[in-house]
Amino acid sequence: MTDPPFTIRIRSENNQDMDWMVKPDEVTFLQTLEVFSQIMPHASHTAFEYEDEDGDRITVRSDDDMRNMFYNYFSELSDEDRARGLFPPLIIFPKHPKTPQNRNIHGLKIRTGSQTEEKAETQHPVARPNGIERILSCGNITKESLHYAEILGLGNGGKVYRAIHKPTKQVLAVKEILLDITVEVQKQIISELEILYKCDSRMIISFYGAFFYENRVSICTEFMDGGSLDCYMPVHERALGQISLCVIEGMLYMWNLKILHRDIKPYNILVNTAGQVKLCDFGVSTQLEKSIASSFLGTNVYMAPERVQGHDYGKPAEVWSFGVTLFELATGKLPFLSMKYSADNSISLQPIQLMNLIINEPTLRLPEENFSLELIDFVQRCLQKVPDLRLSEQDLLSHPFMKKQDHIDQSIISEMVSQRKNKII
Repeated sequence: MTDPPFTIRIRSENNQDMDWMVKPDEVTFLQTLEVFSQIMPHASHTAFEYEDEDGDRITVRSDDDMRNMFYNYFSELSDEDRARGLFPPLIIFPKHPKTPQNRNIHGLKIRTGSQTEEKAETQHPVARPNGIERILSCGNITKESLHYAEILGLGNGGKVYRAIHKPTKQVLAVKEILLDITVEVQKQIISELEILYKCDSRMIISFYGAFFYENRVSICTEFMDGGSLDCYMPVHERALGQISLCVIEGMLYMWNLKILHRDIKPYNILVNTAGQVKLCDFGVSTQLEKSIASSFLGTNVYMAPERVQGHDYGKPAEVWSFGVTLFELATGKLPFLSMKYSADNSISLQPIQLMNLIINEPTLRLPEENFSLELIDFVQRCLQKVPDLRLSEQDLLSHPFMKKQDHIDQSIISEMVSQRKNKII
């Protein structure tokens, strides 16, 4: 049986941690050294260590040594932890490099809960833009430290608020999700969400932390004053090109970190008056995703056919969701002929009907009288039922539609956001 994915926690000499989600049957020793080089680019590592059940340090210098490490890790887990899907991080220690300088590539520190580490974080604040350093360096954000100013909208199973972090006066977006889960699962959700601390991309929303209050998890992120793209449909092709550039850059960045978004749709693409476009609501927490799924049943209309059918899925499924998103942004409708809408423009299909539609019904084509042939072809190549026929990771930016974009022009998005704000006023 294939071992499940879990977190390797890379611990440097100065006790800075970097979490890395891996699949044991896919990761290699050389890939691990490559990750070291990204975290500590001024050092040269040729091996690393881990601790066995007796606390002795074992050196890893090959793929065979890694297999033994994984075998020891899983053999030490209890049957109860395996059944509940609880996999604590495996801590590894890069061996002293030739050059002793260490640097976390993103300048971030991850709290593991010990008082010593929290004290160290307070003494050496995390570098983060927009004056948010104190939020990350002085401990967890709490409900008491936030002032909830207004409801921004409804998310997957919860509400999204604009909130003020009272100690720093920083404006945040807080997504609050109602869940009925155990304390152990809560801890794992926080551990998995910490992956977002590593994100250092202009196309990914900044993640400031998460906390539990009663039976709710609150996820605190950067606030984008333009809101989500579902409020702007239909979107002009000129803006669609800019949005596509940004979303693809964000997807490629996360794929490089071995993370799938899992929920690409207009609601999860945010914009602001500065003209920035950012992805949000990454499904990086498998426990959180499972908890939401158990409470809010139904098929996501943006899911790829292979995912709806319960098959294995990966980057091609993201490309499908991106294609559905672009079609909807361009037309205000989803790319399915028999899609039925209620009076308020919401979908009025039963889950089984929606599944059949996604799996079996041919997708619509953007009308040639309204859009360029390059955009039409780009969307169609994203919406192929067979995953291998969709645009590949390498083809996304080389497609003629993307080559037309030339460069990111934030003024185009800024103008779109400003026009909408003026209409509301």
